[in-house]
Amino acid sequence: MKTKSLIQYAVVLALATPVLLMAGPKEDLQVRQATAIVNRFKTMPEQEIPDHVLSHAKGLAIITVTKGGFMWSGKVGNGIVVARHGNTWSGPSFIGTGGVGFGAQIGGQVTEYIFVLNTPEAVKAFSTDANVQLGGALSVAAGPVGRSAEAGVTPTAAVYAYSRSQGLFAGASLEGTVIATRKKANERYYNRPLEASTILAGKVKVPASANALRSSL
Repeated sequence: MKTKSLIQYAVVLALATPVLLMAGPKEDLQVRQATAIVNRFKTMPEQEIPDHVLSHAKGLAIITVTKGGFMWSGKVGNGIVVARHGNTWSGPSFIGTGGVGFGAQIGGQVTEYIFVLNTPEAVKAFSTDANVQLGGALSVAAGPVGRSAEAGVTPTAAVYAYSRSQGLFAGASLEGTVIATRKKANERYYNRPLEASTILAGKVKVPASANALRSSL
């Protein structure tokens, strides 16, 4: 089986396994969790996301990934993506990650990620309901941090990545992570089937539980 097929299978398996899904928060709690993550990243001394980076972002993907294993590795995560529309933001479209690997693994880790989508193409990639593989068609770079980061500089990548980790994970693994739209989560949150493109285009009334997130941005 080709590597790409293995990656897609791992994502489908991780997102479809009841035990993993039961362990995650419900959609409204995920939105509140995303709000807390944004606020933490904006206030970390010397490591905060610069205001000019957020003010020029076309969208944000916010996700929490849990990684761990013993003799094998696995990681699963849930989160949301939003798109900017002038001075406001779209409602959240729900996303997830999954992957497996093999090797000498010890410990576990929880990592919070914010992916700043710097281009319309980056937002479009999350709007197709297809898997997004960062670092493939979309260039990714570590984002500038701190108040001393120079403003007015053209972004060097379509996506800026920021991360904050808790816990320990030691050992090498075969990475195989993609990001996929969680269609059923979108349906539950908006009480009807919706495509990610419709949500991120700002064509859907945003539930009240997302107001705090949009205000924090």
